[in-house]
Amino acid sequence: MIKGSIRVIILFTGILILLGGIIVFTASSTISAEKFDSLYSLFKLHLVKMIFSIIGMSFFAILVPYQKLKKYSKYLLMGIVVVLVLTFLIMPSVKGASRWINLGFMKLQPSEIAKLFLIIHLAHFLERKGEGIKDFKNGFALALFWIFLISTLIFLQPNFSSAIIIGFISFAILFVGDAKKSHVFGTIATVATPLVTVMMFVQHTRERIIGFVKSFLEGGDPNIQVYQAKVALGSGGWLGRGIGHSRQSDLFLPESYGDFIFSILGEEAGLAGAIAVLTLYLAIFLCGLYIAKKTNDKFGQLLAFGISFNILITAFINAAVVAGIVPTTGITLPFISYGGTSIIMFAISVGILINIGNQAASTGEMKLAQY
Repeated sequence: MIKGSIRVIILFTGILILLGGIIVFTASSTISAEKFDSLYSLFKLHLVKMIFSIIGMSFFAILVPYQKLKKYSKYLLMGIVVVLVLTFLIMPSVKGASRWINLGFMKLQPSEIAKLFLIIHLAHFLERKGEGIKDFKNGFALALFWIFLISTLIFLQPNFSSAIIIGFISFAILFVGDAKKSHVFGTIATVATPLVTVMMFVQHTRERIIGFVKSFLEGGDPNIQVYQAKVALGSGGWLGRGIGHSRQSDLFLPESYGDFIFSILGEEAGLAGAIAVLTLYLAIFLCGLYIAKKTNDKFGQLLAFGISFNILITAFINAAVVAGIVPTTGITLPFISYGGTSIIMFAISVGILINIGNQAASTGEMKLAQY
């Protein structure tokens, strides 16, 4: 069963990456021709990132035993803290935010790297602490330090959506890692009010929240981007217009090949295609949970859960944003959206998950052989 779960994860991840390449091409061709005088410019850049993601996934699946990550988890986290600080202090602001490091061939987004590094470190921390995590001062508070440090640095960029998602995933790991429920939910309740208060002081976030609330109270859509995304989803019908026949990607929908690519998927593949893609994410999550259940060490269990949950929650939040169910955020659709750091880090995460599964399967076979 473990090997079956691994095969499902590999197959479905491959399908999502391949589908992402196709949809990125159809969604970006018009704007690519407009900006670079070539239909293929943005697609070729994405193709390079697809290749790097497959290499990264294979490397961590085959060559890096996941237990080795424990040894370096704190150093990786401290390193990304430095990168986040430098990104905030040195990198030029793009659209009012300092989130990216320009490498020339791609823009590196440190928050995506920080998310995986924090998952790794929390899994190691919870294994090392054991029952000590139930002690607030000497256990839980130490985990909170890293969660709040990473989230705050990303929050200041400002990148509120990523900071909130990182916090949500982190608390989910603490919850399944035997931390006291009163500590987990008490901290969330304590932080929620000041968090929303701070967000309301930032103009673009305040406008998004107010627009979202008004859309529920008065009808309509939070903003033009969500409106165009809904038009795309609605015009796709049950089976879609067909791959390459999107109309909203012809400069009507901003970020049609990035954060809002799910709407182009719905327009071209229809409701059936959109549901099928979300089902693939759910299947990867469930297979990841099964691997976590069959893994013997707590570090592997929590790491498998954290990686699987990260993929699922990111995908469903992206779809919810496009459908206007939650306020607009800059969250990518895993493996599909245009964006180098996202696709590479998600692929590396899957590689680690596969490695956990392979080792769990090998351990299970050894136990059977002993009998």
